[in-house]
Amino acid sequence: MVGALWAYGSLIRLLDNRRNIVIRLRGSGWMFYFVIFIQTAINTGVSIGAILLAGECIQIMYSNLSPNGSLKLYEFIAMVTAVMVVLSQLPSFHSLRHLNMASLLLSLGYTFLVVGACIHAGLSKSAPKKDYTLESSESARVFNAFTSISIIAAIFGNGILPEIQATLAPPATGKMVKGLLMCYSVILVTFYSAAVSGYWVFGNKSNSNILKSLMPDEGPSLAPTWVLGLGVVFVLLQLFAIGLVYSQVAYEIMEKQSADVKQGMFSKRNLIPRLILRTLYVTFCGFMAAMLPFFGDINGVVGAIGFIPLDFVLPMLLYNMTYKPQKSSLTYWINISIIIVFTGAGIMGAFSSIRKLVLDAYKFKLFSSDVVD
Repeated sequence: MVGALWAYGSLIRLLDNRRNIVIRLRGSGWMFYFVIFIQTAINTGVSIGAILLAGECIQIMYSNLSPNGSLKLYEFIAMVTAVMVVLSQLPSFHSLRHLNMASLLLSLGYTFLVVGACIHAGLSKSAPKKDYTLESSESARVFNAFTSISIIAAIFGNGILPEIQATLAPPATGKMVKGLLMCYSVILVTFYSAAVSGYWVFGNKSNSNILKSLMPDEGPSLAPTWVLGLGVVFVLLQLFAIGLVYSQVAYEIMEKQSADVKQGMFSKRNLIPRLILRTLYVTFCGFMAAMLPFFGDINGVVGAIGFIPLDFVLPMLLYNMTYKPQKSSLTYWINISIIIVFTGAGIMGAFSSIRKLVLDAYKFKLFSSDVVD
C-alpha cells in the first residue's frame, strides 16, 4: 500500500510534466511500445473478465430459476457479448461520463446487498461449515501468496487507467489526487468488505463470485431470493460499465490508425471502420471468455504482467528518467527500491499465476460451463 501511494505520488508529479514524458517515451522507442503493450493487455484482460463474470451471473440466476435448463455458460457469454457490441458504439470516454457515477452507485449497492446476505447466511441455522486451513504444501502456499499479491495489485490498480485518461487536462495534480482518494476509498469499502464477509462465512470454500456461494448448486439459497436477484442485476450493470470503460482505451489506440480526423465522427469514412473494429474486438474478448473461463487466474496474470509494472514500476522509472534526482538522494533510492521489490513480485506473481493457470487447465475442457476459480 505504501509502495502504491509513493508510486502514484510520482505519477501525479509526472502528469504535470507530460510533454517531457511523451518525448522521452517516444525517444526510447522500446519503452513507448512496452507501455502500449502493457496497457492493451490490461484492457483486454479486464474486458474478458467482465464479459466472463457477467455471463456467469446470468447463468447463476438461470440455474436457480430453471435447475434443469439446457443453456450453457458460453451461451450466456454470447448474450453478454452481443449487448457489449451494441454498447461499444458509444463514441468516446466523454460519452461515458454519467456512467461513472452510476457505476459507483451500483458498486456500493451490490456491496451492501452481498455483505448483508453473507452476514445473514453466517448467522442462520443452515450456515455452511467454515474451513480456514491453508494448503498443506509449503510451496503451494508460497505460490498462492504471490498469486494473491498479483490479484490485489489488479484490484488497487483498477482505477488508475481511467483516472489518468480522465485527468490529463491541466492542472492534473489536484484532480488526480481526488480521483485516487475516491478510487482507494471505494476499493476499501467494496472489495474488502465483500471479501472479508465472504471468507468469514465460507472460509477457503468461498467462490471468486460470492453470489455462487450464496446460491449453491445443492440445497436452498443462503439469502432471500430478491436480495440475490437484485445483487445480480447490480453487478451485471456494473460489469457492462467496466467493460465499456476499459475497452475505450483499446478503441482509441485502434482508431488513431483507422480514423480520418478531417472528417466527422459519424461520417461514413469513420463510422464503418469504427463499427467493424469495435465489433471484432468485443467479439474476440467474448470468444476468449467463453473458451477459457479462468476468472481468478486471469486476474492473477493481468495483475502480475500488467498492473504491477505499469502502476508500481514505471512511475518511479519515469520519474528518475525525467527529473534525474541525485543518486545520493532519498527519493532516488526509494524509487529504486520500489522498482526492485515490485519487479521481483511481478516476476514471481507471473510465474505463480501462469502455474495455477496450467494446473487448472488439466481439469478443464474448452467452452466449459463452469468458471474455474
